[in-house]
Amino acid sequence: MSSQPKKLNAKTLRQMSREERLKLLDQLRAEYVRLQTQRARGIIENSGRIRYIRRAIARILTIEREQSS
Repeated sequence: MSSQPKKLNAKTLRQMSREERLKLLDQLRAEYVRLQTQRARGIIENSGRIRYIRRAIARILTIEREQSS
């Protein structure tokens, strides 16, 4: 996913527009499913990426909840 920023920390995510965050969330969820499938088949190349993506998804959802209230 070359279109996403290298670091998905909270500061970077808060600077994004809501539409950008939601688009990124969709991309991350799709990649997460793909990696989970690869892991189940035993052909995953970078297993650490699963953890990174899961945490990035959680960060985005947290920021969305903070800003919606």
